[in-house]
Amino acid sequence: MARVLIIDDDDVVRTILLRTLTRGGHEATGARDGVEGVALFRENPADLVITDIFMPNQEGLATIMELRRNAPSLKIIAISGGGARASLDVLPVAEALGAQKTLRKPFTPSEVMDAVRAVLGE
Repeated sequence: MARVLIIDDDDVVRTILLRTLTRGGHEATGARDGVEGVALFRENPADLVITDIFMPNQEGLATIMELRRNAPSLKIIAISGGGARASLDVLPVAEALGAQKTLRKPFTPSEVMDAVRAVLGE
């Protein structure tokens, strides 16, 4: 069982991910943006962070960079649907900044669990 922190400003997506991971046997917590997510990570470090890219207050790329500075070996999955900038593909940038895996929204629970298993080496 891994500790997973989910950072996504969309309440529905965050809730679905929390339920999916909990049902998959993981301990999951959620944050609404990068600022809240980094603060939660500092209080209780996770084994894996799943972060959205486009969020208010602190977006995902800055969040990945900050988490990577503080925890170089942290496992990270970046997710994005593109938001209002749907034509902008930033997932390769997230990988360059240290995300081990990326997922495009919409994704299925099984795709999430496959990515989690792959990143955690399960």
